[in-house]
Amino acid sequence: MASNDSPVWFITGCSTGFGREVASQVLARGWRAVITARDQARVADLAQGAPDRVLALSLDVTDGAQIAAAVHAARERFGRVDVLLNNAGYGYQASVEEGEEAEIRAQFDANVFGLFAMTRAVLPMMREQRGGHVLNITSVAGLVGFPGSGYYAASKHAVEGWSDALAAEGKPLGIKVTCIEPGPFRTDWAGRSLKQTPNRIEAYASTAGTRLTGTASGSGQQPGDPVRAARAMIDITEQADAPRHLVLGAFGIDAVTAKLKRSLADLEKWQATSLATDFPKS
Repeated sequence: MASNDSPVWFITGCSTGFGREVASQVLARGWRAVITARDQARVADLAQGAPDRVLALSLDVTDGAQIAAAVHAARERFGRVDVLLNNAGYGYQASVEEGEEAEIRAQFDANVFGLFAMTRAVLPMMREQRGGHVLNITSVAGLVGFPGSGYYAASKHAVEGWSDALAAEGKPLGIKVTCIEPGPFRTDWAGRSLKQTPNRIEAYASTAGTRLTGTASGSGQQPGDPVRAARAMIDITEQADAPRHLVLGAFGIDAVTAKLKRSLADLEKWQATSLATDFPKS
């Protein structure tokens, strides 16, 4: 039987990748979970071993009616949500100039507006509970823009900035917010969750074009271990001082550290120019 004291997780995008691995480990700990995918059949096997602790649902985060129904079902079944893991989403690669409008908007619907809507639906429960933890899987691209990933990075940067505001608003209510920023992990992301606009402009062949080719061909060779990543995500939810950011993998640490150093160097170099734009002090 499930313990009424065990935490309740609500996880989007559980059919494969990080979502599925986190769901598996959460259930292995004896905890309760709402596990979702666009096709409920893709997660039915996860529920078989623990039907009293699992609620498996079909959920497309771009569908507001499905979000409302899923959150209502979670409340009816468990009465609370302690951790919301916003994992659903996908990648889109193209040079900025070659980006296709329909693909860009579709990605923002899933990666940004769907995540926003999902969180808004769960926040009333967390507010009533005076506690909860929102985990948003962004990416190293949420902190660093790479050639060929401008629109994907923009969607993840949007979630990062929004999460800053949510963290400030939620802190007095006991609600924590962590952005998870993975680098390359062996989740078959490139094979199942990545769309690309073919590089046709020669001028971008050595920048965006090279990255598109490298991403597609490197699937299965990434250094990151999804099992260890899932364990790290779960472990931070048990910490009183959970991080606002959790970068995963050596690639991510190196890339983000280098970006922050460049940003700090710019601030320091141009500090006098920046300060000179204020009205003079009387």
